[in-house]
Amino acid sequence: MGFADAYLVKAGLREAIFEPEPHPGLNIIVTIPVFHESGLERCLDSLFQNTSVFEEKFHAEVLILINAPADAPAEILEHNLGTLKATREWIADHPHPCMDFHVWLDHSFGKKEAGVGTARKILMDEAVRRFNLLERPEGIIASMDADAVVQPNYLEALVDHFQDKTASRSSTGSGPDGCSVRFEHPLAPDSPKDFPADRPYSPSVYRAITQYELYLRYYLQSVRYTGYPYAYHTVGSSFAVRADIYCKEGGMNRRQGGEDFYFIQKVAQRGNFSQCNATCVFPSPRPSERVPFGTGPAVGRLSEGDDPLLTYDPRPFGMLKDLFAGIGNPEVHNDSGLGNLKGPWSEPLQSFLENQDFNGALNEIRANSASARAFQKRFWRWFNMFRIMKFLHWARERAYPDIPVGDAAAELLRLIDPENKGIPSVGSDPKKLLWIYRMLDLR
Repeated sequence: MGFADAYLVKAGLREAIFEPEPHPGLNIIVTIPVFHESGLERCLDSLFQNTSVFEEKFHAEVLILINAPADAPAEILEHNLGTLKATREWIADHPHPCMDFHVWLDHSFGKKEAGVGTARKILMDEAVRRFNLLERPEGIIASMDADAVVQPNYLEALVDHFQDKTASRSSTGSGPDGCSVRFEHPLAPDSPKDFPADRPYSPSVYRAITQYELYLRYYLQSVRYTGYPYAYHTVGSSFAVRADIYCKEGGMNRRQGGEDFYFIQKVAQRGNFSQCNATCVFPSPRPSERVPFGTGPAVGRLSEGDDPLLTYDPRPFGMLKDLFAGIGNPEVHNDSGLGNLKGPWSEPLQSFLENQDFNGALNEIRANSASARAFQKRFWRWFNMFRIMKFLHWARERAYPDIPVGDAAAELLRLIDPENKGIPSVGSDPKKLLWIYRMLDLR
């Protein structure tokens, strides 16, 4: 019985898609959903340049699903057929010693299931199925987007990362359950250096993507500033997970947007997620309306006007930092330690906690926790990223409206380093701030 049999019977969306048997040495599969796409060959070129001095170190597959709903406009379906033909020709022209490419077209998506979440799930389920044939639960499933490119060491770096026990928080001696991969959006036509933009975008697009990436990194650093232990980037083109962990967490969801956020949060809360900084993914900065929210729509809106991107005020994060500081108390699971978490707290945190029945939740968590470690684990499952976001919305509506991302990012740096010893003063310039935040993420 294969490690994934039960999962595939219960949650698999499709039967096997790709007929060729997987290579016996297969240990990493890259999944790429494609919808009305023009940048796929550039993506495949970047993967093709991945090789290793020791070819026996890895064997990879790249699984490509060109998809659309059955009722999509005729021009989209025709475009997808053209992409299928071009991709098959590309594969025929690019034999690789340690990498196999497979492509499939599916125009059968129903109206309710159409979207990137379903496409990712079909592909990742197929990756699980192929690792299941090899009885390889530790197989790596990487998620990419068709308009992204990667560094030449992408595959090797991921294989090394999942074999690196120092990247793990597990006490079992195994590697990490999953990881977020370092990413950087191109900020100019000639970046990244290995694969410059397939076409130059307007200055307004590069200004927009600078603000949007700063927004992503500011939010991550703000959550980490609170002391929340499971804060990681959730970018669909830049993460990977072990096959058995994918099954244990119920697989990818079928949301039409934000599917990556919800899935990564589940895996991260296991406590053995990590960050792979040894390589880099370069997502496209292009505007797009193919998903309801995310990079493409945000860049489209920002590039059409001069208004700055707004984000959460830093001060509510500081309130959470004060609250979460009590979780480190070694007596937190006892009545004496629990008192440190019961406040009262300043508004709007106090009213939010009352709305969420925080004291009742604390008492229930304590009643089911025999140690501080058990209490902490249960606490973070309750006060997770979703509840953090609820509080930020609560604070925004009552006293702390959104502010320009440059102002917010600059203020957070002052909170992190009040004496300004390690962080230079750059004002609220988004591009200068973004370089600093990229460096913070690399720590």
